[in-house]
Amino acid sequence: MSTTTSRSTAAGPRNPLVGLDLTPFTFTRRCWVDLMPDSVYPLIGDVSLIETWSPSASAVSYEPGGGPWVGAWFSGRNRRDGREWVTRSEVVRADPGSAFAFVVGGAEQGIVRWDWHLYEQGTGSIVQQTWRLLRADPVLGDTPEALHALRDHMANSAEATLLSLAEWIAGSRTR
Repeated sequence: MSTTTSRSTAAGPRNPLVGLDLTPFTFTRRCWVDLMPDSVYPLIGDVSLIETWSPSASAVSYEPGGGPWVGAWFSGRNRRDGREWVTRSEVVRADPGSAFAFVVGGAEQGIVRWDWHLYEQGTGSIVQQTWRLLRADPVLGDTPEALHALRDHMANSAEATLLSLAEWIAGSRTR
């Protein structure tokens, strides 16, 4: 599937979102960090560090023998609105120094894709994070309004994560 193509949800008797256009269910956030892309990439590729910055993810780790390469799987806990659940994700892009991406649920049947892109700027990097709904699944919400609320929540979480990452990098450089 092309990264610019939007899938609609699969038909099924239990899915009230059949035929929903998924185009609006995406966002991109970015921030500048005081570290070059080659040094930022290992932080992002080490998924266990995400809980250091993310307000909604914890206990993230690769499966035994896994790592930041295409085809590796990892799991982690997520929090939202007083609920907590575990997801399993597959790395679908791993380009050291420039890009890292994973799909929640796996490349074949995933429901959400997260992309990280790194761009050199001055003495540091622009870190860009994109979230995209691949498939409407009632587990994420059973109305368009619920999916919009999820997207907005995830956008706020991504902003907080990026700002926390930038602050963490700045703090680690001054120690």
